[in-house]
Amino acid sequence: MSFNPENIPLFPLTGALLLPRSRLPLNIFEPKYLEMIKDSLKSDHRLIGMIQPLENQERNSSFKDIEKFYKIGCAGKITSYDEVDDGRYMITLTGFSRFFLIDLKQNQSSYLLAKIDWSDFSIDLGNNPAKEMPSTDPFFSIIGDYFSSNNISADWSNLKKADQETLINSLSILCPFESYEKQALLEAYSLDDRKKVLTTLMEISSQKQGTDIIQ
Repeated sequence: MSFNPENIPLFPLTGALLLPRSRLPLNIFEPKYLEMIKDSLKSDHRLIGMIQPLENQERNSSFKDIEKFYKIGCAGKITSYDEVDDGRYMITLTGFSRFFLIDLKQNQSSYLLAKIDWSDFSIDLGNNPAKEMPSTDPFFSIIGDYFSSNNISADWSNLKKADQETLINSLSILCPFESYEKQALLEAYSLDDRKKVLTTLMEISSQKQGTDIIQ
């Protein structure tokens, strides 16, 4: 994609994490968001901005107060969609780039439009060749402890075959972290930074689960 639009539709969703080059499946059923998808599919860019409301805020597109949202989100391009018989859309967003939220406005269809700034996240648009993570990396031990303490099963053969970016981003998206923890993973500037945040979150969770069992 050769251009970065200044205004894109905004989809506030607590706990949803989209990262550059990752994929996020969504089930769209609310009328205002069905309209958003239709409008996005007609646009040149097909981008939708995913952002989280701040804690204790309900997802509500009537919000006009920018202070109700985190300031950083991630835009994704609609790369697949299917209109189900009951009128729902099943879509997949592929992460394009993070953005900084500047302003909000409400269009005629009731969903929010966001004025955004991409400039802080040029790193998201660079070439990122796949890098393997050595099977001896201590990170795998941290993953194992986290999975064990949280009763999560995993296909270790596929985990160890995944390239570093796919592994780190997939775990960030799929692990059941709190919304503010998901935001910390999103805002980690580089992949190495995200790995450090993910490591910390997994270690804290493993320690907490171990303490709960002892008690």
